[in-house]
Amino acid sequence: MSFSHDIADYPEGIVLPVDKPYRWTSADVIRKLKYAAIRHFGKKNLKVGHAGTLDPLATGVLLVCIGNACKRAQQLQDHDKEYIATIRFGATTPSYDLEKEPDRFFPYEHITREAVEAALPAFLGEQEQVAPLFSAKSVDGVRAYELARKLYRSGHTEALDATALESLHRSRIVISELELLDWKDGSEEGTFPGAFARTGSRSDAEGKVPSSEPSASSRIHVADTSALGLPEAVIRIACSKGTYIRAFARDLGEALGSGAHLSGLIRSRSGDYPLSSALTLGQALSLF
Repeated sequence: MSFSHDIADYPEGIVLPVDKPYRWTSADVIRKLKYAAIRHFGKKNLKVGHAGTLDPLATGVLLVCIGNACKRAQQLQDHDKEYIATIRFGATTPSYDLEKEPDRFFPYEHITREAVEAALPAFLGEQEQVAPLFSAKSVDGVRAYELARKLYRSGHTEALDATALESLHRSRIVISELELLDWKDGSEEGTFPGAFARTGSRSDAEGKVPSSEPSASSRIHVADTSALGLPEAVIRIACSKGTYIRAFARDLGEALGSGAHLSGLIRSRSGDYPLSSALTLGQALSLF
């Protein structure tokens, strides 16, 4: 299958569900596909965008809108989402995922599968959520992650928590379903916290990026907290638009009297588009 060379053959535009590669930003994917689409359709001012940002260290359904489909991007973004989140307990990072190194460590021996299952129902329903400071949320016209990265680069990390509380507004979200899919106890081999290792990238196997895909962005840092031997939960989350799964991990860790961060995230559904319908980036590029 491939697209015709006349964009007029697609009056409502094209919506491509793409399985975003690990360590690619959503903007990276759009740039790659926009270049291919412009060459294919011979239209320099062709609009290409997406319906809902995915973090660089997340994979899963990214809806790419081409042509007139961009007019429906906001409507598509407003639909409910589903995620498969892997949450590691006992340590936090400033970004609440592996894009930043751990900054604090907490007791975790009391956290069990039963404790996690007992804590989940309290997160169901409508609630307020504070977005992570490292997010695309706008703060006085400035993206929160731009402010956070500026503070982080300057070494003023002590200001991150205070700035988050002072600058970010609470959003109303709805979590409709929560299911604990898997649980792994902390490994006895890991030390706490001295075994923490630093790494700038992951292998294809660890990063879930098949070798046939275009290369991931080398500028995206990935910390490695696996050597700490921390307990980990895999949780399915069905939620409304605007829900930050990294913030959910933070809040779940606090509810359990510890700290937590995301060690993996997959968007398994965006609206009516499940992950099973998504194309790899390579497959999407082959259509042009």
